[in-house]
Amino acid sequence: MINRELIRIKTVQLTYAYYQNGSKNIDTAEKELLFSLSKAYDLYNYLLALIVGITHESRRHLEVAQAKAEREGTAQPSQKFAYNRFAMQLEENHMLNDFLETQKKNWDEEHPEFLKKLYQQITESEIYKDYMASGEDSYEADRELWRKIYRTLIQNNNDLDALLEDQSLYWNDDKEVVDTFVLKTIKRFEEKNEARQELLPEYDNEEDKEYARKLFRSTIMNADEYQHYMSEASHNWDFSRLAYMDIVIMQIAIAEMMSFPSIPVNVTINEYVEISKLYSTPRSAGYINGMLDAIARHLIRTGRLLKHMDDRQ
Repeated sequence: MINRELIRIKTVQLTYAYYQNGSKNIDTAEKELLFSLSKAYDLYNYLLALIVGITHESRRHLEVAQAKAEREGTAQPSQKFAYNRFAMQLEENHMLNDFLETQKKNWDEEHPEFLKKLYQQITESEIYKDYMASGEDSYEADRELWRKIYRTLIQNNNDLDALLEDQSLYWNDDKEVVDTFVLKTIKRFEEKNEARQELLPEYDNEEDKEYARKLFRSTIMNADEYQHYMSEASHNWDFSRLAYMDIVIMQIAIAEMMSFPSIPVNVTINEYVEISKLYSTPRSAGYINGMLDAIARHLIRTGRLLKHMDDRQ
């Protein structure tokens, strides 16, 4: 689940923090980087567990409605949402339940008021009403309902953002990326897999974990060299225009160019320009794009970077 996009973002955050920290202990900082990445994986599981928590809340409402209908002799309410096939499969998932047991996480006990409010928002939505009114009764329809609910009512939810921020300093920065993985997981669920359905692993492979370590260490340990490259290639650029975050972002981008032969230069530049749009000034993206392009061409021309560049638009 932890991909290179997330690793790059975390490296920018932790490198900036490293330079703000007076002790500047690289081993401690690396541990913090890997810990922050593991917290992103915790968030992935926790957001999947939110679907289970909402399902439990719906069953509590169903029990009340069933008791009322029995007392009044009216028709029993529909169980369609409370026993949604996809949500039940997720509820029984072995990997998710192992996480919840290990982390001692429980939406029902920890955030009952939030669950009540979110459940009400769901039941008042057109997505829910259309689902309950539909005659379609299939696993695929049940799974699609939760994909739509997540995209419209969970992915952008200010109350949820505030709640997550209170639990972890990392989670608000992580959520936008992690949301994409939750939606990917919902889409890939298959009924035949039952409780054995695999969730996304923390790392797709050991190479990505090593990529995180190597990128961070290269950035810090070669800082003077990389900043010298910036100076060499920037005769026509005004460094006074640079925000400190811009320097950090470019330093990491150079580390990636120099340390990972298989990553094309243009990919590196594009990735860090996008990150600058999130973490630096409004003018930074264009400036960083031009600077990194000039630095890369200078390093290739002087034989220090053994890559080639595509013509940039």
